[in-house]
Amino acid sequence: MPDIVDLETNERFVVCRRLRWRAMYLDQQPEPGLPIIDDGFHWCTHSMNCLGPDGAVADRDSCRSDRRCFED
Repeated sequence: MPDIVDLETNERFVVCRRLRWRAMYLDQQPEPGLPIIDDGFHWCTHSMNCLGPDGAVADRDSCRSDRRCFED
């Protein structure tokens, strides 16, 4: 999974390789200067729904290395 950049803090972080969101499947680069749209729809490919295998919400803020079910 590539590094994700937080647009507000410019911080780089890695999310779990099982996390998916709709914008990942767009075959185009965002326009320079325009914010990346995050519609908030995330899912885990392990559980195949919006909750991870540990029962907690699957999203870019939660699916990081300190989570029990995180996969690099």
